[in-house]
Amino acid sequence: MSIPSATQDPALLRRLLRAKDRLDAASHEAWSVARLAQVSGVSMAHFARSFKQAFGIPPHRYLLTRRIERAMTLLRETDQSITDIAFATGWTSLGTFGRTFRDITGDSPGAIRARGKATAQELGRVPACVVSAARRPDLKTAVSEKRRQAMDGTNGPEQQEIP
Repeated sequence: MSIPSATQDPALLRRLLRAKDRLDAASHEAWSVARLAQVSGVSMAHFARSFKQAFGIPPHRYLLTRRIERAMTLLRETDQSITDIAFATGWTSLGTFGRTFRDITGDSPGAIRARGKATAQELGRVPACVVSAARRPDLKTAVSEKRRQAMDGTNGPEQQEIP
């Protein structure tokens, strides 16, 4: 039985926000559940359960979301190589970066870069925060589940095309 986040202890929510802020600030670093739990001052199991309950997504998926968001921004706004972007956003393997990126966004990093350069002029009048929110990867479904759905040829309601 889950308790809605609105009824969670405010002190616990502050601790969880502290860990989430650390993830946001340093998503390129290696963040284990143990390290995040230590930042929050709670046990690993309690942290993982409470984080998902409070934010609707497990800590690892949240970290993947932040890394992919940052990589997408760098692909659109810089001329850095894809390899450099992969390592700068916290990936230790280019292959894992490319596979996860494609699983989450539906496109390769190169395709995102090409499309981003082509549409840069069209989005000039839209506030950056709105553009970022619209392009945020949807990680409510695990990457492995998305792979299984792709192999089965099914499209779950969670799969959406990223603009």
